[in-house]
Amino acid sequence: MTRTGYTLPVFAVTAAKAALMYLKSHQPIDQVEINILPDNVIIPVNQVALLTQDSSLAVTISDPGDNLDITRDTPIWAYVKISNRQFQALVLEAGEGVGKTASGEGAIYSYARRLFAENLLPLIDDSETVTVSIILPFGRQLAQRTSNAAFGILEGLSLLGTSGISQPLSAAAHLQELRQKLQAVAKQHRQLVFCIGQNGMQVAEGLGIAHDRIVQTGNWIGPLLVEAAIYDVDEVLLLGYQGKLIKLAGGIFNTSSHLADGKLEIIAAAVAKTGGDLEIIHQVLDAETADAAYKILVQAGLASETFRYLAAKISLKASKYAQKYANKPLKVHTILFNRQGEIISTNYELQTNFLYSLPSGNINIASPKE
Repeated sequence: MTRTGYTLPVFAVTAAKAALMYLKSHQPIDQVEINILPDNVIIPVNQVALLTQDSSLAVTISDPGDNLDITRDTPIWAYVKISNRQFQALVLEAGEGVGKTASGEGAIYSYARRLFAENLLPLIDDSETVTVSIILPFGRQLAQRTSNAAFGILEGLSLLGTSGISQPLSAAAHLQELRQKLQAVAKQHRQLVFCIGQNGMQVAEGLGIAHDRIVQTGNWIGPLLVEAAIYDVDEVLLLGYQGKLIKLAGGIFNTSSHLADGKLEIIAAAVAKTGGDLEIIHQVLDAETADAAYKILVQAGLASETFRYLAAKISLKASKYAQKYANKPLKVHTILFNRQGEIISTNYELQTNFLYSLPSGNINIASPKE
């Protein structure tokens, strides 16, 4: 039987809560009750120590259960300091090993911030400001085994996630879980955002997309498009890294690389369709990755036109797929982004009534540079 565990934000919050509780009580702490929204769980605390009269440090150890997760057994430190109330009760800082965005902000995302607020704010007096610095001693090394840097997360790991539970699932069970989540969202909204992978979630958060409209798809884009149509969703916005999402333009609706690829062939066909010459098509087909192909097209001045065509093709194919298997109409929009999380093409029209809490100024198409 597989064993569930918890995501990295849960252990970071546990360490912070343990440090704050110890700072206030000076009583030994070996476990802490954490609200992981909506459930409460008990998480062990490995170490806690008083550093000064107004600061302390606690350590937890990541346990993702039976999932294959690079953070397994890694220590998470929380340095907590109490000072006189300034402008806010709780200040979160990204310490060593926690990633930073290109603008220097800590890669601590909305779910993690909600966990910190839910669990720490009740412990903070009206006269206090509590500053929490999360430290991942091995964060830089572990980040080298991820694609974080390619997506603009530098110097470490991000505190990212939409749930506190790390649940190992079979492929069939994973699809069923995603379907159930989609059904719950579809009961509330008729316009949804499909985020392809965790990188899609990062871009969605950066765009300010309303969290309650987001559906994570994993590789199961086709079945979930059909599910959305069955549940009378009107429109879906597909938000994904171009090297993953362009598979749909070739009729590939399970994007797992173990099942089908064809990225370069799909890009090459788009180049031919938009007027590229044979030499460029050969260069695209000989490229090592979709990123390399994109760079070739940027240098040739063909990237904008090619990926505009691909975005439109993805939307058309996705709509037809839903119509074929659900026998219901579904309007689909597409936003493609690159490895840096920059939007490179979209057929999402800001003038429509397709609203996600997205101010019009938030969608900027990256200008291809030589």
